[in-house]
Amino acid sequence: MENQLHFNGKSPLEWAVAASQTLMEQYEPNKLPPENRWHYHQGVFLCGLLDVWKETKEKEYYYYVKEYVDKLVDKEGNFIFRRSELDAIQPGLLLLPLYEETNDNRYKAAATKLRNLLDTLNKTSEGGFWHKDNYPYQMWLDGLYMAGPFMITFGQMFQEPELTDLVMHQEELMRRYTKDDMTGLYFHGWDEKKQQSWAAKNGHAPEIWGRALGWYAMTVVNFIELLPVSHHKHDILIQVIRDLFVNLRDYQDEETGLWYQVVNKGHLNDNWLESSSSCLFVYAMAKAVRKGYVNEEYLDAARKAYEGIIKNNVIIDKKDNLTLTGISIGTSIGEYDYYINRETSNNDLHGVGAFILASVQMQQHVKKE
Repeated sequence: MENQLHFNGKSPLEWAVAASQTLMEQYEPNKLPPENRWHYHQGVFLCGLLDVWKETKEKEYYYYVKEYVDKLVDKEGNFIFRRSELDAIQPGLLLLPLYEETNDNRYKAAATKLRNLLDTLNKTSEGGFWHKDNYPYQMWLDGLYMAGPFMITFGQMFQEPELTDLVMHQEELMRRYTKDDMTGLYFHGWDEKKQQSWAAKNGHAPEIWGRALGWYAMTVVNFIELLPVSHHKHDILIQVIRDLFVNLRDYQDEETGLWYQVVNKGHLNDNWLESSSSCLFVYAMAKAVRKGYVNEEYLDAARKAYEGIIKNNVIIDKKDNLTLTGISIGTSIGEYDYYINRETSNNDLHGVGAFILASVQMQQHVKKE
């Protein structure tokens, strides 16, 4: 990096703005791919825009998010979404700030529909939500991000504190059944019935996939922020994130600062460095340092990774349009070869969204310096 304030000539906020503006100029809000759909890819990107709005106070970001929601949610709060999966809940994180900003009840009505999914989703014998109906008895790390922050925030806004404990139970189950004692990291998911070929031995996924672990790291940090300090899980989760970061840093690529698609197997020649997971780890470490959950040393790891992302995975053209490369496409659970052979994409929304979210977190440290 050129100095502590800039990465390749731009501040983190300037990088976030460049990424945001590139996609805003390319797509009308409802045309973000997959177009005209309530989907977590859009949700992650648009959550990034909300962070940019809060940081810059520029309303264009807010109005872009609002237009996306308003094209899908009618005046009574009706909208089309998949009612059999946790992924559908994630864009609910857009509804709550819109309700706070406008006091328009359609946003509350739509958010309530997503909240009520918890009453109908299938569960494991211990009360863990299936990730999707077509993945029976499976819990994925991804699901904690897809539903957890929305549910805790909804409960706090609308006097359902029991939702916090429900989410904490989901996190405890994921940690219990996916933690790898050898690496201290977490496998992608778990099959209670051991019906999947990959789960035949001990129930959990056979590999530690970068983006799933990134969702988990980011989400646990956000959980800590959302929990009252007096909550019995607050200090437990701080220790969880400290333990995770100690081990995660061991697998950070020495040369680039990034993390691998299969995080703990960077020594294998066919493994490759993946950008979206690296962005999520940057977010988690930068925010955890800022909140005082972990030591300042992890900001060094976040800076190294952020610099590596910009150097290796960010392309800027003459019009200041930004392209983020090296983003793994959507991925289910499988064996090592499955993860390694996944295609990569450029400017995939949840990859760019993770980059924007990470950039805004890095900007907080620029302001402090």
